[in-house]
Amino acid sequence: MHQSIHFISIGGSIMHSLALALQQQGYTITGSDDEIYDPSKTRLQQGNLLPDPIGWFAEKVHTGLDAVIIGMHARKDNPELIKAQELGLPIYSYPEFVYQQSRQKQRIVIAGSHGKTTITSIILHVLKYHNRTFDYLIGAHVDGFDTMVKLTTNAPIIVIEGDEYASSPIDPLPKFLHYKPHIALINGIAWDHVNLYPTWDEYVDPFESLAEGMPKAGILIFDESDDMLDVIGQKERDDITKIPYEAYPSLIIDSSTYLTTKRSEKIPLQIFGEHNMKNIAGAITICDRIGITEEQFFEAITSFRGVTGRLEKIAENGNRVLFRDFAHAPSKVEATTQAVKQQYPSQKLLAVVELRTFSSLNKSFLSQYKRSLDAADKAIIYFDVHTLSLKQLEPITPHEVLAAFEHHDMKVFIDANELQNYLLQARASAEVFLLMSSGTLSEFDINAIEQQLIN
Repeated sequence: MHQSIHFISIGGSIMHSLALALQQQGYTITGSDDEIYDPSKTRLQQGNLLPDPIGWFAEKVHTGLDAVIIGMHARKDNPELIKAQELGLPIYSYPEFVYQQSRQKQRIVIAGSHGKTTITSIILHVLKYHNRTFDYLIGAHVDGFDTMVKLTTNAPIIVIEGDEYASSPIDPLPKFLHYKPHIALINGIAWDHVNLYPTWDEYVDPFESLAEGMPKAGILIFDESDDMLDVIGQKERDDITKIPYEAYPSLIIDSSTYLTTKRSEKIPLQIFGEHNMKNIAGAITICDRIGITEEQFFEAITSFRGVTGRLEKIAENGNRVLFRDFAHAPSKVEATTQAVKQQYPSQKLLAVVELRTFSSLNKSFLSQYKRSLDAADKAIIYFDVHTLSLKQLEPITPHEVLAAFEHHDMKVFIDANELQNYLLQARASAEVFLLMSSGTLSEFDINAIEQQLIN
């Protein structure tokens, strides 16, 4: 007997994916939101689930519903939420609901400050390559997968990208604590999101709780090169198997990266960088536990192209290459810049970072970026002064940014046109361009100049 479920804030990236996945399973789905952007909008439209009109309507919530799923975009005073509470309907955050639906499955959760999307994507790619039956939940779009969520009745396992943020406006528990994983991987802890976790200790707490809360016979896999994580991971726990990993051995030949196996085979890769060799090592460790051999893993990994927007090669022409990356936190900026320099050691590297998140524009957090761009020959920081006032943050000056990064050859821009002109002039002295931003580099249209940069 299939149920009726109403989604409050259906426009979220996971929320709309879950709504569509349940609709495919035969559920009756309704939803609402006060703003919906693409790609969610188009996908909901295609599934006839786009709310019309947009907004919150208490009358959409009624006793005929079996459950309500509420997303983070809604607030505590949401009229639909209040009505659901008055009617006494079951109300779930999406992680709670996913757990309810996967209680009979083996649950695998990938957590950590950075790299979790890539590790999850690698595992999904390998499982799909070998025609395994599995469910999943991932926070980005992966090549070869139509949706970001798959939830069926017959899959024996579910692979979940788990994050450390609150589950819903009425449930402050970090999402990944709801999943109660049989296998958990934590791939690194780097303080981020100072608006949610004002101190380092508060940020680390949820990861410790994840390790502590695993069911008996659980398996905890962790990156042992991360000092904080090593402390959490190596702690003795009854009935928990702990498996540390480090970067998988690899070598670079002519700007191409190869895994080097125990039998000295060279497996060609389309991704590179020390951080990705760690991601591969973590993924191999999980695959081994769910019945994928190393040989099967190697066979599948050569066709893995990486995650869109994560260290993605946008254009190439002779010696000139242009990369984009979603990096914005200090540890990510450092890892990405080092990866590109190691891949292209003899070419001049120009790295551009846009500061646009709450943390990166926070005056007290800026010092965390110290020397994170050392691997770049030249560095550029760009931020939009308007973003600071939007986020109600204390003003920062270009001089303060320069002082925080401590790079030997750095410029700071607050005007997108000036940045664009400078980049085009920089072609004379740089061959590899790396653009890092959690957004789209503001009004700056990279597509318009990418051909000019590399030609």
